[in-house]
Amino acid sequence: MSAVRLIKRLRPGFYGLVVLIVVVGFFVEIPVWARLGAIVLAFSTELVRVPGHKKIPGGGTPETAAIEVAAPVTGRWSALNSPANKVPSHGTRACGQAFAIDVLREPEDGSRPAFGWWPLVRPNRDFPAFGEPALAVADATVVRARDGKRDHLSRNSYPALPAFFVEAAARDMAGPGALIGNHLILDLGDGTYALYAHLQRGSITVREGERVRAGEQLARVGNTGNSTEPHLHFQLMDSADLHTARGIPFNWRGVGVPRNGDAFTVEPSTAPLP
Repeated sequence: MSAVRLIKRLRPGFYGLVVLIVVVGFFVEIPVWARLGAIVLAFSTELVRVPGHKKIPGGGTPETAAIEVAAPVTGRWSALNSPANKVPSHGTRACGQAFAIDVLREPEDGSRPAFGWWPLVRPNRDFPAFGEPALAVADATVVRARDGKRDHLSRNSYPALPAFFVEAAARDMAGPGALIGNHLILDLGDGTYALYAHLQRGSITVREGERVRAGEQLARVGNTGNSTEPHLHFQLMDSADLHTARGIPFNWRGVGVPRNGDAFTVEPSTAPLP
């Protein structure tokens, strides 16, 4: 393993060290060099870049060329944290998220509970996205399948936000698995991987090593990991290792890349799966 990849994999531990030093510093004197050293170590994981860019068929790099795939859902949805608005779409390139997108099920305007002051939390059944099928975007091989984490209540209220941010910080220090919750990673071939995150507990219907067809149901949308409400987080990346993966731009066939707040509809395929 290269030094750069090792540093990326140690990122959660370095941030945890910073938090530990801050907490211990309230009770005992910590040398300045130790404080600064921990901060430098933590931020070094953000600054170093994994060498080499994925080569895109037809030329270009992940920053300039999009890969066309099918949409991972059907029905009417809206977009959030879209790369059509900014890159990196989620404010970070960590975990291959540079071109990630979140989608929320909205069968019609106003059908999804609005963000507000009350209630503090909601059950997942209140959200149309919960339990919706997540579909394969291309013929692929399943390389990772995890669905043992419980679905938590929503955090889509102003009073719940402080708790959510504390949770998010703890999940970030715990590593990618804690952030993305239940998830699937597909190998689409040619060095391209697709991530489906925040899936419903116990809903994955495929196994690691299994071949899947475009349009095949893989799992159901849930509310696990770093999530305020049931939704699907989708991204393409150049590695199945989330510690070192870099994002790749996508284009959903027949949809494109919806902007934040845009509603889009994907019709179910009528063609039988091979």
